[in-house]
Amino acid sequence: MTASTHVGMQLRDRPEYASKPAPLTFRADASVAEAVAAMSDRGYGSVIVTDQDGTVTGVVTERDVMRRLVNAGRDAQDTRLQQIMTREIRVAQETDEMLDWLRIMSNERFRRLPVVDEDGRIKAVFTQGDFVSYTWPDLLYQARELTKASFARNYALWLIVGGIMLYSVLMVIVVGSL
Repeated sequence: MTASTHVGMQLRDRPEYASKPAPLTFRADASVAEAVAAMSDRGYGSVIVTDQDGTVTGVVTERDVMRRLVNAGRDAQDTRLQQIMTREIRVAQETDEMLDWLRIMSNERFRRLPVVDEDGRIKAVFTQGDFVSYTWPDLLYQARELTKASFARNYALWLIVGGIMLYSVLMVIVVGSL
């Protein structure tokens, strides 16, 4: 499932896209213990589950481990990723638009977005943090542009309001000095 595309910044256009560390991937038959050890060693909050071709089949997050393994009383050595992974996940294409995925992730409340190439192979994982770094400067820019456009569009009104205010101030000064 991918987002619709509009004109704008694509996921692969983000400066950090090329420098993002390689996603941590495992096959579905790997043990949870093995995946958790790798997540801990590398400081990752998730592993992407792929098939032999590198196509994404699921994701296992720290939350999945907590809820589906620890809380369920399962043994990490005996439990396979396929038993606790989230299978129905959203996957983005490199060419999808940033703002589309920002909206989708926010509305659907998920934190990690695997990004794949045209062959469906995992290339990167975007997190909500990656989107926040994009949105603040963009939102400030948009607010500035809207303010400029609003002022320019209502220039005549601003002149009238400014003239009335100046006249009122001058009248207060003149009347006050009499």
